[in-house]
Amino acid sequence: MAAGLPPPLEPSPLPTFTEEGFTEKFLRKTRENPLVPLGCLCTVGILAYGIFCFKKGNTRRSQLMMRARVVAQGFTIAALVGGMVATTIKSR
Repeated sequence: MAAGLPPPLEPSPLPTFTEEGFTEKFLRKTRENPLVPLGCLCTVGILAYGIFCFKKGNTRRSQLMMRARVVAQGFTIAALVGGMVATTIKSR
């Protein structure tokens, strides 16, 4: 008894994605994890104030702001990693 050829495989349809511009993607990602843009804004604000203090000659305040900037950057990285973990857990 000879076995016949198997039937050809049906190609599965490819998923379709809507075209998403920068603004739409930014707003979607901000809604998904709002702490990351907040951390970025805090970091930039602290950095700008630190540079302003340095320019005015207030070195003590400038050093304090640079340390605060490092803390704000750490918060932003923690928010980014936390958002990635939450997204991974949610997708399972």
